[in-house]
Amino acid sequence: MNMLGIMRGRSMRTAAGLACVAGLVSWSTLAVAREFQREAAQAYHCAGISLGGSTAVVVPVSVSDAGEATSAAQPAAHETAEQRDARMKWWREARFGMFIHWGLYSIPAGEWKGKEVGGIGEWIMNSAQIPVAEYEPLAKQFNPVKFNAAEWVSIAKRAGMKYIVITSKHHDGFCLWDSKLTDYDVMDATPFKRDILRELYDECQKQGVTMCFYHSIMDWHHPDYLPRRPWDPRPDVKADFPKYVEHLRGQVTELLTNFPKTGILWFDGEWENTWTHEQGGPLYDLCRTLAPNVIVNNRVDKGRGGMAGMSDAGFAGDYGTPEQEIPATGMPGVDWESCMTMNDTWGFKKSDHNWKSATTLVRMLIETSSKGGNFLLNVGPTSEGIIPPESVGRLAEVGKWINVNGEAIYGTHAGPFKKLGWGRATARKDGANTALYLCVFDWPGDGVLRVPGIANRPISAAIFGGGETMARRDGDDIAIKVGNAPRNPHATVVKLVIEGEPQVIEKPVRMGADGVLSAMAIDAEVVGRTARFEGEPKNAIGWWMDAKDSVKWNVEVSKAGTYAIEVESACAPGNGGVYRVEFVRDGTVQAAVESSVKQTKGWDDFARQIAGTVGLQPGRYELHVRAVKMENALMNLRRVTARANP
Repeated sequence: MNMLGIMRGRSMRTAAGLACVAGLVSWSTLAVAREFQREAAQAYHCAGISLGGSTAVVVPVSVSDAGEATSAAQPAAHETAEQRDARMKWWREARFGMFIHWGLYSIPAGEWKGKEVGGIGEWIMNSAQIPVAEYEPLAKQFNPVKFNAAEWVSIAKRAGMKYIVITSKHHDGFCLWDSKLTDYDVMDATPFKRDILRELYDECQKQGVTMCFYHSIMDWHHPDYLPRRPWDPRPDVKADFPKYVEHLRGQVTELLTNFPKTGILWFDGEWENTWTHEQGGPLYDLCRTLAPNVIVNNRVDKGRGGMAGMSDAGFAGDYGTPEQEIPATGMPGVDWESCMTMNDTWGFKKSDHNWKSATTLVRMLIETSSKGGNFLLNVGPTSEGIIPPESVGRLAEVGKWINVNGEAIYGTHAGPFKKLGWGRATARKDGANTALYLCVFDWPGDGVLRVPGIANRPISAAIFGGGETMARRDGDDIAIKVGNAPRNPHATVVKLVIEGEPQVIEKPVRMGADGVLSAMAIDAEVVGRTARFEGEPKNAIGWWMDAKDSVKWNVEVSKAGTYAIEVESACAPGNGGVYRVEFVRDGTVQAAVESSVKQTKGWDDFARQIAGTVGLQPGRYELHVRAVKMENALMNLRRVTARANP
């Protein structure tokens, strides 16, 4: 995977608020992200090498496969909406897949020459600035004798994962199958001499899991790839980039020919300026010609907007690829898949023990499904061929949850609600009616789950793992009796069937019975270029790196008075600044207060502070938080509270 910085795409700047992206990336990666942001931005301005569709395919397709491909192929430009829906159907219903990053980088496992190397495990060749001549001999040590394809596929299947995406070749250029176009592969360069992709592919066919391949466009090893790494220029080896593109297309042809039931080709490493739209489009077309039903991600081309992962119009690719992020809102009509690590790295790194909990992973799966996306969860096996037990244990926990609650995930679409204070919701058609799957993270203390602002008549309600229950209208809401205790520690699912299509009533944030107005980050609208909602475990507006960004809520004050404004936030040393809280009505600021951001120990260390007091009259306002001045990043904002002074 890459550490590409945040770049905004036109498709993420619509009035529907698609610019808001739920960031789940550690702030510790900020400097690296900025470095790659600059590099990626240059890719849109630098001249590339245009090869069009004339690049030679150097591996022949077998007669039988070629005939099948030619007769069935539909050029992407002529694919109807119905044909696309049929091709994408299995993937849209699957919702959950396993990502596997495995290669030579699992041998150093984050260390080089006795020293720990910063950054992510699979990037060690880059991070430690290892020349090809020093990195290449790792192949002679690659002997994963404990690799068991049946066991790996079973782990994925028991977790409820419907497809597997494995690195056929990562950026270091090493291949996990018997490629006829290079000796730098598992069969020719290692003592293991087993075709890993073949074994996994065959096992996936046996167990009913769809096999897919990640394939890197960037290749630090290949002599014809450009640009070279600055610490390894290899001036005695003349590079011919068009020849490399032939090699890339040839290997893609090998994969789709040798493994004809490949579900997805998952490209990456497209951001360097030698790769152009004029090469990306034809590569997409090659994939679809060889395998008409294959799905190809948007990293085949140049339209991806950084780690946010969505593409501008006019670029090739079947779906967007947010990396370490979950979009803040659903995107109707847009296919996307969030890829996520269990700890902080993709390839195995022995020092990385920052594991997400099983609860966090279940809730990430739910959150992704609730917004209409897929969740691709990574494992990084060791050099022995073992998926780390920390990963296996967490996947088993996710699988237990899926066994009971899978109906709330598979084949569902985005729920109708922008925000829910107690959890998330997915949905599916149920004849003329709609089934809503209410995934409850925070159990109601009074034993009554309230579905806010929905006008439909409730037909039935049931608690997964707990039987039937009662649902009734309560003003603008639907109230469901759920009892005093959740049925599952990760998330309890309540199935609510309503009459017809959902009719959601937009409601402002109102004061509670205690007279306190609590505006949570999850309910905010983020306006601007960088700031975005970060989900579990922060549940805050983060990545606030542009002083022009702001956050707002629609709120309703029920009683006139003087209110103390409390802000709950986190701010790592070296960041911060001054912010302003405003209550705006009819475009005019009615009350405001300014305060310096409270410094904390880090981006996940939240603290509360009183920013000041304001006088408010009853009525509706827009509550804004803006930056007045800032240093690096402003803060992670979790909540703004207005509490009446006694």
